[in-house]
Amino acid sequence: QVQLVESGGGLVQAGGSLRLSCAASGRTFSSYAMGWFRQAPGKEREFVAGISRSGDGTYYADSVKGRFTISRNNAKNTMNLQMNSLKPEDTATYYCAADRTRTITTMKAYGMDYWGKGTLVTVSS
Repeated sequence: QVQLVESGGGLVQAGGSLRLSCAASGRTFSSYAMGWFRQAPGKEREFVAGISRSGDGTYYADSVKGRFTISRNNAKNTMNLQMNSLKPEDTATYYCAADRTRTITTMKAYGMDYWGKGTLVTVSS
């Protein structure tokens, strides 16, 4: 069992930056591929970024590539999402998720093993 808690959301102006964090419980954090997803009001949840179990591999949605950076620290059971050059269309609730078997290219918005409760990011124009 893994419990995930997101933090770092808030209100930021377009062009600004935010850093999201995900803290995981348990002693097997490095066994899970991790991902960030987001859901905007009235829209389906979508994949944002994924990171491999070791942290060596990352994968991004085209919409955030070059602006967002995912990272993890297996010694501290944490994962981060550095978001730069934010746009109003990045406004959403951001969720971290963990999966024991998926890879960073096979993560699905509703197919991960464990989910956090989300943190809201609002980007004003």
